Amino acid sequence: MEYIYYLTNASLTLRVVERLLGVTQLPLEFITVIHQINGWIVKVKLHDSVSIRAQHNFSAFLNEIGTAHEPGIRVRMALWGLEMGQSAVDVMRRYQVAVVSHGKPDRREIEEFRQQFVTGLGYCPETLA
Repeated sequence: MEYIYYLTNASLTLRVVERLLGVTQLPLEFITVIHQINGWIVKVKLHDSVSIRAQHNFSAFLNEIGTAHEPGIRVRMALWGLEMGQSAVDVMRRYQVAVVSHGKPDRREIEEFRQQFVTGLGYCPETLA
């Protein structure tokens, strides 16, 4: 089961990570987090063993905080490359996307990205709030 969602800011992205870390009935394969100028793309892949009820609950949660998303070709290729085992650095170079996290959910990676980005800009854009 795969979910690809668009989220407007970092706080919502962190809520997805916290949900995945806190809900034990969601057998997670991986989560990928990509930052774009206008928001965040989050791909969550669950093992096929996830129950129908857990799927519906997780889908409802995602629909509350974001919108289902069909990414453009560059982001789709980046997501595919990460899933095929390419390194995040190679994917970022090849497809010009900001891969913030791939694999196990880790809120530190998102928080560090947000802090470094804000420090570099000198202000906090809406997508990093």
